[in-house]
Amino acid sequence: MDLKFTEEQNMFRDMTRNLCADYSSVDVVRKMEDDPLGLPTELWAQMKETGLLGILVPEEFGGMGLNMIDCAVIFEEMGRTLTPGPFFSSSVMSTLVLSRAGSAEQKQAVLPQIASGDAIVVPAWLEPDNGYGAAGVQMRAKLEGDNYVLNGIKRHVFCAKAAQQLIVLVRTGDAENDIELLLVDANAAGLVYDQQLSMASDTQYRLSFNNVKVPLANRIGAANSGWATWNAAMHEGIILLAAFAAGGAQQALDLTVQYTKDRKQFDKPLGQFQALAHYMSDATTVVDGARMLAYEAAWAHSAGKDTARLAPMAKLFACKTFRDVTSVSQQIHGGIGFTLDYDIQLFYRRAKQLQLNWWDSRYLEELIAVDILDRDLPRTIPDPFTV
Repeated sequence: MDLKFTEEQNMFRDMTRNLCADYSSVDVVRKMEDDPLGLPTELWAQMKETGLLGILVPEEFGGMGLNMIDCAVIFEEMGRTLTPGPFFSSSVMSTLVLSRAGSAEQKQAVLPQIASGDAIVVPAWLEPDNGYGAAGVQMRAKLEGDNYVLNGIKRHVFCAKAAQQLIVLVRTGDAENDIELLLVDANAAGLVYDQQLSMASDTQYRLSFNNVKVPLANRIGAANSGWATWNAAMHEGIILLAAFAAGGAQQALDLTVQYTKDRKQFDKPLGQFQALAHYMSDATTVVDGARMLAYEAAWAHSAGKDTARLAPMAKLFACKTFRDVTSVSQQIHGGIGFTLDYDIQLFYRRAKQLQLNWWDSRYLEELIAVDILDRDLPRTIPDPFTV
């Protein structure tokens, strides 16, 4: 593994760090909490100007066409500032899906708009009481003539009100992989939005589909290829979430270290108490480990190597690290750390949210187990939460 960052990658790091410092400050994060759109306008405008919205869009469609290490560098910096907005949903997940399986017409119509910031496209994936695997997709799409008719509910759709289009996972049959990906107009008749309030106070929606009609031409990819496309895109996207988590954990630790230098008890800084110093030593060790694992997965992807195990490992470990480090940081701050005046609670709440979203720990552990134990054997990943 070669992690000598290039001059261009260091430029991306500096650019993102400066942009986030100016337009994704703690004040911006606080302002976006439970915001109906969840779209920080000044930050989004700067992302348009710098081209960040097209980091994964191929150059032929007006994007930057960066590799996974380039993007991990950017996401690590975004994690340090808890950058809000639909960036991951639109510029990563929707872009990966369309780049992988979209028709020539779909790519030409949508990808340049994502890259330019003229359109936001977000996935609608999870369903009430259902799991993270293919069996968790139970919302039905019935083909009537040249249209699919959609009925069902999707939850945890990030920044749905800010989107112009949705990528919706639907079921068309009873076989496990009878799943399609459909491009749906966000203003389609029969689509109802209900905002959900989450522990992270990020912007999520519950979408109700009531006889929503979607043209057959809006299907992404071949028939019954939806889950394969989504699964492949997820394996790429979670690498960047691992980098985001590592950056967030590092920033939470930095805030806590500074707090233990400033806060005094018994006439000496908190950091001079051995027990607290050891907590921070342990945290430093696991944060560095999370960062290296995230970059190893990014490097493997960029080098064309298999990431079936590395990508889930990276998100599993980085998100656990983010959650554990913010928990310890919260304890070191004491009760005052839970008050809104202190920033550590922002990291604490988002760490758990990130651990649960985009494949949780149990599902990631199953993916790793399948790769370790059953690489040469067919196995269906259990989805115990599907009703």
